[in-house]
Amino acid sequence: MSHVARSPFLILLADDDEDDRLLVREAIAEAGVPGEVRSVPDGAGLLAYLNRANPYAAAEAAPRPGVVLLDLNMPGLDGREALRRIRADPAFSALPVVVLTTSRAPEDVARAYALGANTVITKPTTFAGMVDAMRVVSRYWFEIAALPPAA
Repeated sequence: MSHVARSPFLILLADDDEDDRLLVREAIAEAGVPGEVRSVPDGAGLLAYLNRANPYAAAEAAPRPGVVLLDLNMPGLDGREALRRIRADPAFSALPVVVLTTSRAPEDVARAYALGANTVITKPTTFAGMVDAMRVVSRYWFEIAALPPAA
């Protein structure tokens, strides 16, 4: 089975921790993932990006991502609420969302899936582990899975 992947690949990362954003970016680069990574610092920024609200009002400022990497624990509008709102919006209800969290709590994993996460990954504790995780996420979502068409 083959499909046409989005080109260029765009990963949107929502994480409040600047060090984690840098780690994910570097891991994606090290994994050789083609395309681009954009990031927002919280759930409110994620929703603004997806809805092309300020500061992302111009289409070129916020191209539709192929996949969202979402941290759960962020100040303000956290990942859980952002995910709930994404799934409630018909324009984004099928957008692939991969939760990338430090939590290993079974209730956090269960809640993320109940809210509509496509995948939940506990953040690896090493750079090599993060590179492997990003390689697998990229391969799955951009090479194997058939992505929904952009709304």
